[in-house]
Amino acid sequence: MKVVVPRAKRFALAATAALLLLSLSAGAQTRRPANDSKPERSLNLLVLGDSISWGQGLKDEHKAWYLIKAWLQQQTGLEVRETIEAHSGAVIGLADDPNGNSMRELDGELSRAYPTINGQLTNALKTFGDPSHVDLVLVNGCINDLNSQRLLNAANTPDKIRELAHEKCGPPMEALLMRIASVFPQANIVVTGYYPILSEKSANDLFMRALAKRFYTPAAGAPKMNDKALRARLIAISHEWYQTSDQMLSAAALRVDSQLRANGSRQRVLFADVAFAPENSFAARQSRLWGFNASWLRKMLVLLTLGKVQLRTNDERRKQRSDLCEQLLKKPVNESANDEMSRKDRLMRCRLAAVGHPNRKGAAMYADAVGKLLRRMMDDGWLKNSAPIATPGMP
Repeated sequence: MKVVVPRAKRFALAATAALLLLSLSAGAQTRRPANDSKPERSLNLLVLGDSISWGQGLKDEHKAWYLIKAWLQQQTGLEVRETIEAHSGAVIGLADDPNGNSMRELDGELSRAYPTINGQLTNALKTFGDPSHVDLVLVNGCINDLNSQRLLNAANTPDKIRELAHEKCGPPMEALLMRIASVFPQANIVVTGYYPILSEKSANDLFMRALAKRFYTPAAGAPKMNDKALRARLIAISHEWYQTSDQMLSAAALRVDSQLRANGSRQRVLFADVAFAPENSFAARQSRLWGFNASWLRKMLVLLTLGKVQLRTNDERRKQRSDLCEQLLKKPVNESANDEMSRKDRLMRCRLAAVGHPNRKGAAMYADAVGKLLRRMMDDGWLKNSAPIATPGMP
């Protein structure tokens, strides 16, 4: 049975869904498959994960993985060849998931669960004739398994978010990391985490309060929260997600690395701590996340017209993503009124999908955090025999 979405909520489903970062927040970006034989003086970089690893809304040259690639080339004097399997919306999935590899050829800007990150790993294994040729794997994941819509619904509690982060970011990521380490026996693996979506530094204007209200879905019979309580709850949920998800991802990396080292391996699996401050959250003065490209007046018109006036994002790929969304969600023949409403809602969410993802400065923070770990690995002997090390510093 089709459910008719009230007009008053169409704006909410469009604008706030863009704030869901990763789950909506996924590869027509050209993959650069590695050759079957590893040439002398070259490094192979594999990127797995969701929209954070992909770099939602960013041009290639501004994505974290590209900055890391450029830094490695500068430091080692070697060519670095990337293979990008990450895409927006990816869930971790299971190693034997029969659907894990579907929808592979869609552009990474288009959010979808598949290929799962385990599916991405399977695809990458087919790409490399010799898996020992992979030198570095960048990976993230778990927010889409949790369903990021929970993070902007003030009806949720920090305790529930903590429970979900333990469940979705712990054992599943640990199993994934162990599989990566086994499949690519020579690769160093760097895990990256997430960030607080909202904080006490996020704007507290009429537009932000309206977004919080639109997304608020209280349990039946529960007393409704006022604006102040809604904001406080959302900030608490965001903080809990950031803290607990990073703790679980870091612990998963440590456990896998400890198991490998117990069997005689060097240190291979590390967690990169990207230190997002409250000032870097969404709609804060020093935000490191994409937002809306709209004046205060336009935002008010969006509210007053119930979404008939559309918001635009301020990311670098908004025009390209909009075209991709139009192609993906073309109007079918004999579309019913309910189906049309659903399709238009999906189209708006698709267009706004970059909101809440790291912008250029945010991507640079990720690259810097990973670069510090790679420097430490180099100091411990990684790539020691490859080439002289240049002066430190991210490009």
